[in-house]
Amino acid sequence: MKSLRDYWPEPIVRVQSLSDSGISTIPTKYVKPPNERPSLSKINDVNIPTIDLEGNNNYEEISEACRDWGFFQVVNHGLPPELMEEAQQVWREFFHQPMDVKQSYANTPKTYEGYGSRLGVEKGAILDWSDYYFLHYLPGYLKDHNKWPALPLSLRKVMEEYSKQVVKFCGRLMKILSVNLGLKEDVLHNAFGGDDIGACLRVNFYPKCPQPDMTLGLAPHSDPGGMTILLPDQHVAGLQVRRNGDWITVKPASHAFIVNIGDQIQILSNAIYKSVEHRVIVNSAEERISLAFFYNPKSDLMIEPVRELLTTHNISPLYPPRTFDQYRLYIRTKGPQGKSQLGESNKLNPQPEKLN
Repeated sequence: MKSLRDYWPEPIVRVQSLSDSGISTIPTKYVKPPNERPSLSKINDVNIPTIDLEGNNNYEEISEACRDWGFFQVVNHGLPPELMEEAQQVWREFFHQPMDVKQSYANTPKTYEGYGSRLGVEKGAILDWSDYYFLHYLPGYLKDHNKWPALPLSLRKVMEEYSKQVVKFCGRLMKILSVNLGLKEDVLHNAFGGDDIGACLRVNFYPKCPQPDMTLGLAPHSDPGGMTILLPDQHVAGLQVRRNGDWITVKPASHAFIVNIGDQIQILSNAIYKSVEHRVIVNSAEERISLAFFYNPKSDLMIEPVRELLTTHNISPLYPPRTFDQYRLYIRTKGPQGKSQLGESNKLNPQPEKLN
């Protein structure tokens, strides 16, 4: 017998189909409450830090960004610009395939793998103006190329190479993050499960929207996983990061990756590194596509603040031990809910307490 999590609570409507139909007003199920709607006329010149990974001071710059922003851009990261462009192009081609081709990959809330249009299984929830494709890369037994789109023909080959190189890049960053905490370079890597980690990809497609001031492409949330490597749309801005109660629209640098700290690294670092709320706005003139690669701990490994870190700083842990599987169930059930998965689940204290 199938469980309720094998089904979506309501019939799935593809946002791209709504956009292509030429509607002038969006359905009420996409209309956000007034206090959650974006202010598209407000211009903010602030941007997240941009870090040159070939620079001499990048360890210090990355440390400051992780503690203060939770977000930064990386240039000279080692991935060929041509590969990044190919990765975006094959997915753009996929989303412009006929609907029956895409529907053959339709997902369910049990694994989310495949072609989707909503997060969370709460009936009557206000939805986001976006479609997506979610797929597994690591561990190897979860990777099934038959669940990756067969068209365009180059997609599987391009994404295999892209994913391999992003995992390598993440391993390099994990060493830097560990050293910046005053730990040996392999501590965070080992806390994630060593080489037995999880990695998955969510390709976000944000169609044109006739009322972009009434909705969001993705509601405010922090990422529940370890670290996110985002390949943004070079031509259309949309990602916004919460900063001192305001929303900063990220201006992507050429062929840069946007890196953000996820909840699992906030937990391991005992909130020295911050996972920060972000959201996505849409617009009426252009569609937008981005690739979010999630680098996560082994799903059944217990995650808690690093003991060596607590001892060194003489502080108590802010978070109870739990597996990533237990943790991400919250967002898979509720959908994007700000940082409630941290506060609700762990009763987060604002500051670490000194041990007696």
